Amino acid sequence: MVEKLRERIAALKKERNAVILAHYYTLPEVQAVADFLGDSLALSIKAQTVEEQVILFAGVHFMAETAKVLCPEKRVLIPCPEAGCSLAESCPVAEFAAFKAKYPDHKVVSYVNTTVGIKALTDICCTSSNALQVVQSIPEDQPLIFAPDRNLGSYIQKLTGRKNMVLWDGACLVHERFSLAGVQALKRQYPQARVIVHPECRAEVVAEADFAGSTAAMLTYCEQSEADTFIVVTEAGILAELEKRMPQKHFIAAPTIEGNEPCNMCQDMKLVTLEKIVETLEKMSPEIELDEETRRRAERSIRNMIAIK
Repeated sequence: MVEKLRERIAALKKERNAVILAHYYTLPEVQAVADFLGDSLALSIKAQTVEEQVILFAGVHFMAETAKVLCPEKRVLIPCPEAGCSLAESCPVAEFAAFKAKYPDHKVVSYVNTTVGIKALTDICCTSSNALQVVQSIPEDQPLIFAPDRNLGSYIQKLTGRKNMVLWDGACLVHERFSLAGVQALKRQYPQARVIVHPECRAEVVAEADFAGSTAAMLTYCEQSEADTFIVVTEAGILAELEKRMPQKHFIAAPTIEGNEPCNMCQDMKLVTLEKIVETLEKMSPEIELDEETRRRAERSIRNMIAIK
């Protein structure tokens, strides 16, 4: 069944002149049919360079929006428009606009895990891969608003010592749920293991890390490390790529606070299936459509991010 779906997807891609971009948090079988697999930053950059006229984005809604912002001339399809993001949803546009109005002297740095409306209110976007670099690119005496992730914002604030940074109170519910006690128990069980943590996690969990970074940075760290065992504190979808690249190494998914789940999943990312990809390519729908004025304002903040070297 899976092989037939993969063959059908391959045929439809040729027929529709389509390319599939997928995030590391999607299902392993979805990652396997992707033309390009990456984190938010890599996929944002890749979307601009593909030759195909149709982009199917295997991920959540804000990611497909970002591709459309950068590629307005292309058709951007999303298999599951209902696949949202708790972090993006923690920052409603009207509430954030009112918050921003309280700080007229502040520039806005927003994580790409936001809606196009928030990006339109932003001066420069960032991802977990480049948040530190983005903040450091702005003069130290320039006050900032950092949105929407309070955990990533606090982490960057700690690294930079920047005191003139106001944080929006949002969070990724997946990364919030990792258990400090569970990570500490795994460290005792596997004393030689390296702990890799996403900075969207709570500060006390990040403090347990041997390495904190984005999904792409975690992959690179594990490839370059001499260690053979890793405790992985991020969405468990990354395990498929870790095990594919490094079959000789051992990767242990960190537990949730509830303690009754062996690993932590973003259920929205898992909504994308091979069946839905086939259906979307057959119907050429659902398709991302954006208000042009909002798209242009959002594009400026994203391109400001990409321009940072």
